[in-house]
Amino acid sequence: VQLVESGGGLVQPGGSLRLSCAASGFTFSIYVMSWYRQAPGKERELVAAITSAGGSTNYADSVKGRFTMSRDNGKNTVYLQMNSLKPEDTAVYYCRVNVGVIYWGQGTQVTVSS
Repeated sequence: VQLVESGGGLVQPGGSLRLSCAASGFTFSIYVMSWYRQAPGKERELVAAITSAGGSTNYADSVKGRFTMSRDNGKNTVYLQMNSLKPEDTAVYYCRVNVGVIYWGQGTQVTVSS
């Protein structure tokens, strides 16, 4: 199993970023996928999750209305569209899957600062 995140970077408050997570090594289309984040000095927290077919999503209260998670099962990729970014969104963002064993990507840094 391999999860490779991309799309992070430095953005000003109010800006947008789109994260991607390319998956391989498992049957992507049958598993729930999720995004987590970890800010310095804080525990890793769930940001969003999406069901296997993409019909249902869940979000942390802190990102509801600003972030949108989606997936393309034909490309084995999940996305996290992040709008109206705030400094408190600064963190390393990780893609995660539980196929009976939990796998994480290497993470992508998102920094929101003026």
